[in-house]
Parts: sequence; C-alpha cells; structure tokens
Amino acid sequence: MISAREALDRLRDGNRRFVAGIRSPNSLLNPSRREELAEGQEPLAVILGCSDSRVPVEIVFDQGLGDLFVIRVAGNIVAPSLIGSVEFAAEKFGTRLVVILGHSGCGAVQVTLEELERPSEIQSRNLRAIVDRIRPAVQELLTNEPRLGGDDLMKRAVRANVRMSARQLRHGSEILEGLIASAGLMVVGAEYSLESGKVEFFDGMP
Repeated sequence: MISAREALDRLRDGNRRFVAGIRSPNSLLNPSRREELAEGQEPLAVILGCSDSRVPVEIVFDQGLGDLFVIRVAGNIVAPSLIGSVEFAAEKFGTRLVVILGHSGCGAVQVTLEELERPSEIQSRNLRAIVDRIRPAVQELLTNEPRLGGDDLMKRAVRANVRMSARQLRHGSEILEGLIASAGLMVVGAEYSLESGKVEFFDGMP
C-alpha cells in the first residue's frame, strides 16, 4: 500500500514532467502491464476532477494504466454516488490519497457565478443540480467579500468550490472519516492551470 504522502510526491513529480514535456516510460501503454492489471488494481490516488476535456488527469500527472482511480464530473462536485466511488476505492484498494482537482476557467463555476449575478431559468434540471452544488461555496465567497469581481472573483470561486468539495468528502462519509482518523487517508484540494499546466496543491496539505 502506498502512503498518502508518497502518492502526493509521485503526483507532483509527474506533473513536473508534464509541464516540462517529458513522458515517463511507465506512463506509456505496455501490454504486459495491461495483462498484469487484469488480475487487480492498486491505484496510488483517487482523483475527483472536472470533466473538462482540457484536464486529462492521467496525462496531467504523467501516470499510466492502473495508477489513478479517476472520477470526473462537471465542476468537480460532490454528490452521494461520487462519495460512494471514493469510499469504494479507499476501502477496496487501500488507496490513501484523494485529490479534488479543480482548474482555472472552470465553466461550471462560471455558470454558477452568472446565475447568482443574473438569475435565469436554467432549462435543464440536471444542469441546475450541478449549479446548486457549487452555489454555496460561491455564495459564501460573495457574502464575505462583496467587492470581488472579474478574474479575481473567478479565481477565488474555483478554489472555494474545491475547498467545499474537499470538506464534503472529509465530513460527509463515516467510512472516509474513519479512514482519515485511523488509516492515514488524506483528502487534499488542488487546482490545475490551463495556461501553465501546473497543478498547485493548496487545501488539506500536511
């Protein structure tokens, strides 16, 4: 079993390679590795990230088959089924690092900001379900710092949403709470920069 700290180091190293345009041989398709994984998996980290096509998680962290247990949803929101997916990986595979990965220019966060500033009738109840899960983080930010606006507001809102999702995972599951308290599970928040390719870990760090 890989510890949370070791997994975090491996993700950081992988992202540094990605930014430098270097690929590890271990991240490339390997038929023998594929056959080995048919017998089971031990992912080093769970990544709950956004569905944005510009943030392919395995590539961003330069990882290969079987390395990451990836959950992607618009706005990297936390809902019951997503918590269940994290619980499954943490219990079944012994994965000890969970990363909430947001990114700059997140469209779901932007839609939520627009909805708060100029309420409209969102036609899709499914899209509204996403906005409603992001809304509390953004609303709290606007309440505490009403003068925020423009790019600064967007940047702060992305991070506020990541922090809220991380809190929900830490405190929204008895299973995860127990693993945090007794088994070294770590839930951290991070942001990927579309411009630089860098991932910055900023919430829940040791």
